Order: sequence, then structure tokens, then C-alpha cells
Amino acid sequence: MNSLPLADADFHSVLLGLSSTELENWAVSKGQPAFRGRQVHDWLYQKAAKEINAITVLPKAFRSALSAQGVTIGRMSEVARHIASDQTMKLLLQAKDGQTIETVGIPTEDRLTVCVSSQVGCPMACRFCATGMGGYQRSLETHEIVDQVLSVRQAINRRPSHVVFMGMGEPLLNIDSVLSSIRCINADLGIGQRRITVSTVGVANTLPKLAELAIQRLGRAQFTLAVSLHAPNQKMRESLIPTAKTYPIENLLADCRRYFSITGRRVSFEYILLGGLNDQLEHAEELAERVSSFQSHVNLIAYNPIDDGEFVRPAKRRVESFMNILKRKGLAVTLRASRGLDQNAACGQLRSYYQSKA
Repeated sequence: MNSLPLADADFHSVLLGLSSTELENWAVSKGQPAFRGRQVHDWLYQKAAKEINAITVLPKAFRSALSAQGVTIGRMSEVARHIASDQTMKLLLQAKDGQTIETVGIPTEDRLTVCVSSQVGCPMACRFCATGMGGYQRSLETHEIVDQVLSVRQAINRRPSHVVFMGMGEPLLNIDSVLSSIRCINADLGIGQRRITVSTVGVANTLPKLAELAIQRLGRAQFTLAVSLHAPNQKMRESLIPTAKTYPIENLLADCRRYFSITGRRVSFEYILLGGLNDQLEHAEELAERVSSFQSHVNLIAYNPIDDGEFVRPAKRRVESFMNILKRKGLAVTLRASRGLDQNAACGQLRSYYQSKA
């Protein structure tokens, strides 16, 4: 597998996110034997150390020198932990600059999915999203994304099996950090690319770039691309997603076809059902017609209500009818089970709650 370009090892002040080879080079640049880098790699990704001084296999003098030089592992601190009745766990983590992000662990009997954020806030401002309501601060660094997987692993005391970039932020506005974190999650944490999903609402002219960069930097592009449509036509999509005005749905779907031609990986389409708005039977017919030519999959999501939100959760019967129409049209369809509804389940809700109390 090809690795991401290696920066000058001597300038690495944050270690989380680096590969074994990068850590070996870093150790040598510090006057240490290469095996010290492999030891650090083990303590970062297997033992999930949070501080340099916790890596007791390193000589004390070396640890002291690293601390004096400002070298850190790059872990965040946990601000809050909410556990729903179904055991879904939402963590609020605080970065070094004081910004907070959410990550979620979703356990089932046979898997543990970690939902990670790629930005602090989100600039897309989707009307149905609590994250968008909170505004945008910055994109996350690689170590801040990887840390979310480690934090959930430690909090639940279970090895994650899947990772989805469906938390706060738009991943395609942070492609470099997203791809480097996928490399790390795959190679260093041992989670297969096919068990990683990148969800996007769509950013003009970036899907082909994502495909090409993934192949260039990761050696392959086997993660799942999930495109959030949320509407069957341009007019309705613009009313829900402000940025859709500059990225027509026809152009988005053309980019999806280009992504498939480059990667050979089918595209998933996500569709949030908003009660009484985009959940009508004619909307299901229109959606089926629009995506039926794709080798694709449609993932339906019943809306999770948010505080002061203008939308409502759709009726169960309406959801079932919508799904049945898509199936009759020959589409592969699943309904994502709602999790954590009693503990601020929607993206951005926990962060918004703590900001309001500050």
C-alpha cells in the first residue's frame, strides 16, 4: 500500500496518525534506533496511550526530552459522555484549542460502528442538521479524527468494526485529513477500507478528485461513498441544502457516475425522510426514477428531531410505504435503524447543549 507523503520527520510534534515507517524515521531523527518508532506505534494504536510519559517502554530521559520539545500524542480530552437506553454512546471531546466535537459509538451484537466528525461545526448549513445551525469553526487534523475511534474503543472497551464519516462537518471540505485518517484507521488500527464510509452532501468538482487522490495516496479506493440526496429534485434539494444552489443535482449525479468509473465502487445514496415534506409517495417514485440507472444503494433515514427544529419525524407507515416503492422499482434499499433517540441523537445536539450551558 502506498503511504501519504512523508513530511520532514523532525518536525512531527503530534504523533497520532503517523504510520510505523513514519515513526521509525521520526525516532531516527531524534537520535534513537528505529525500533523506538515501532514501540511508539504499538503504544499509540494498541495501548491507546494518551501522554508521552505513559509510554513507559521509552527511556525516561527520551520522554523528558520529547515533552520539553512540545511533542505530544495528540489525544483530546473527554468533556461529556451520554449513553442512551440502547447503549449508543455519544462522546463530546475537546481539542487543544478548546473546540469541541462529537463522536458516537453504535454497538450491536456483532459490530461496533464509530461515527466520526471531520470538522468543528459545518459550513453546509443544511436546514435539518443541528451541526449546521451551530456554524463552522475549522477542519479537523488527522490525529483528531483518529482519536475519535480510539476514544470510543476505550469508552466501550470493544474493538470497532466499522467507521463512518457521518458526524459533524463535510468530509469533502477536508479531503487531505480524511484520506490520511482513513490510511491510519485501515493500516494502523486494522479496520478494512470496505468497512469505512465517507458521507457527503456534495461539493462541486470534488468526487472525481476524491477518487483519484484515494487511489494515489491509499493505493486503492475501497471505502464506501455515501451521497446525501435528501430530495428527489433540484427545487426541493435547494430548499433543504443551501449549497445545492451552486451544485445542481444533475451535476452531482454525473460526478457520482465519474466516481464509479474511476473506483469501480457503487455509490450509496442517503435520504432523510422529513415528515410531510419529502416523504410522499410521488417523491419515492421520482427518487427511484432518478437513481435507477446507477449501480447503487439507497439508505433511508427517518429524521431525528432536534431542539427548535422545524421538521418532524415521519410516520412509520409512511416510511414503510416509501421504502416499498423503491424496492418495487428494483432498487437496493435499507432503512437505517434510529439509535440513541433519548440522548440527543442527531449530529451536533450534544455539542449545542453544552455550548448553551457554558
